[in-house]
Amino acid sequence: MRAMLLVNPKATTTNARTRDVLIRALGAAVDLAVEETRYRGHAAALAATARAKGYDVVAVLGGDGTINETVNGMLNPVNGDDAQTLADPSAGRPALVVIPGGSANVFARALGLPNDPVESTGAVLEALREGRRRTVSLGQALWEGQSRYFTFCSGMGYDAEVVRAVEGLRGTGRKATPARYVNTALRHYLATDKRHPAMTLTGPGIPAAKGVFMAIISNTSPWTYVGSRPVTPTPWAGFETGLDLLGLRRMGLISLVPVLQHILTESDTLPSGRHLVQLHDEAEFTLTADRPVAFQLDGDYLGERETVTFRATPNALQVLV
Repeated sequence: MRAMLLVNPKATTTNARTRDVLIRALGAAVDLAVEETRYRGHAAALAATARAKGYDVVAVLGGDGTINETVNGMLNPVNGDDAQTLADPSAGRPALVVIPGGSANVFARALGLPNDPVESTGAVLEALREGRRRTVSLGQALWEGQSRYFTFCSGMGYDAEVVRAVEGLRGTGRKATPARYVNTALRHYLATDKRHPAMTLTGPGIPAAKGVFMAIISNTSPWTYVGSRPVTPTPWAGFETGLDLLGLRRMGLISLVPVLQHILTESDTLPSGRHLVQLHDEAEFTLTADRPVAFQLDGDYLGERETVTFRATPNALQVLV
């Protein structure tokens, strides 16, 4: 079995010694080529190369951002894709191996992998020996002629504004710790416009919902983690279903606090309230804003957008797990 391992040397929870140990362990099990990512978008280019060269597996040692790039590199259409490949995106593409190396590792943890990279490597090696594979769906966001897949979440509005603020702090050398996300979210909330919602939700067979302040789009649950605590705004979301959404029409504390308490309790019931907009297992829907709003995908800030369409992509990816 030929495998390419993509290593993010700046991954926050690994060091050079740990990476060497993991590389040796994987190299003993497969014919392994190792590539380090050097710039934004490099993982996507390397994954596309691995697919073009017929590798059986693409492994990633890094955080959710590196995984997202890798997935997009593996799935974006290329010349030579036949009808079967377009109908079944996982056909003819390498399987994915995930070894968590970031600060949150949402996708890896949602797959049931240990959050520790060494323990996760052990689980992956076991999956390789036993030939265990899981086919998962992905989400796809489309805007202004662009398209990008996401593994676990996307968002428009307040949550994306927090992601933008944290990315700005990371640019100054600060780490994206759970405490930093919480503190940034609290500070940002005080400055958020709570009286002029911007977005409208529409979709095939979906009643239009106007006056949405923020929207969380989930491909699985949990949506993210605060340290070891899972955050579950859409507890019914899963890799075997379509997309779920939680939208907020009010941002005042009286409305917001009960929702936050609910989604932090690992409940398998939906949060309730007339100010909420909720979707489950949908194939497609669109968020349209009357002014540009912040947009994030798998925790990666992608600028301000006025219209984004979200689609579910079934059977998108095979993961060794």
